[in-house]
Amino acid sequence: MAKELLALQVVPGRILRINLDDGAVRTLVEDTGPGPDGITVDQGIVYWTTMGAPTADPATPGEAGLDFSRRNGGLHAFDLGTGARREVVPAGVITTGKQLTHDGAGFLYWADREGHRVTRVRSDGTGLTDLVTTPVEDGVLGECVGVAVDPARGHLYWTQKGPAKGGRGRIFRAGLELPAGEGAANRSDVELLWSDLPEPIDLHLDGAWLYWTDRGAAPNGNTLNRAPLPAPGAPGPAPEILAAGFAEAIGLAVDHDAGLAYVCDLGGHLRAVPLPGGPAADQGPREIVTLSDPLTGLCLLPSA
Repeated sequence: MAKELLALQVVPGRILRINLDDGAVRTLVEDTGPGPDGITVDQGIVYWTTMGAPTADPATPGEAGLDFSRRNGGLHAFDLGTGARREVVPAGVITTGKQLTHDGAGFLYWADREGHRVTRVRSDGTGLTDLVTTPVEDGVLGECVGVAVDPARGHLYWTQKGPAKGGRGRIFRAGLELPAGEGAANRSDVELLWSDLPEPIDLHLDGAWLYWTDRGAAPNGNTLNRAPLPAPGAPGPAPEILAAGFAEAIGLAVDHDAGLAYVCDLGGHLRAVPLPGGPAADQGPREIVTLSDPLTGLCLLPSA
């Protein structure tokens, strides 16, 4: 069972280290770069993505007035043992870095929202490969946000959230490897599993269950959801809502042994949600900490 979480504070950009016993919050990385969004830990190295600095339209308030189409996102690394930092990929590769994960075998995977793609790279920065690309003319419907990998079954999952509060979000599945002779834009093994979701964001795969956050409109949005993985060629079954009432739910981490899912949101809340059938199933959701700044990406910090 995890004792700590790492959470991304988006403004100002920081990596926070949060103790699950007492809610104590410490800053692990003071300056992440602009717009940190996805985070994962592998072999003592913390990796995170940044969305980059947007161009703001003063006539349009809020997120709708932020243009992230410039290719100035990033993928960064921090060594927990030495404190050394490095860039995993060079500047100009990523447009808008979103959720990030790893496969335990040396590869990192992330969604690039305005880049309309899902990409992977080795942790040393080699082997950069687009696994999925969507047509630019699809606009917001083709923007990839959440990502999860299933090395045991050889699958990649990702979300395309669609327009804000638009009820057109989707979750897809494809192979972890490109089919022979095919490219990221025309692969024949893409399955649409769920459609017409409020606005699905981050994913987490735990055994035979897929979990996701959704920041769409109530009652089905701003929720934590889960559903069993569908068989090949079958549609995804109706999701089960495990918790609701979040303030723009984004980050997600699942601790199987503890029977808990952790969700953070743009309201600065970090909440623990008991999983059905788990050791904490008889408890209700609880607030771990509430901060004054928005939170995005979230991951468990493995014990040393």
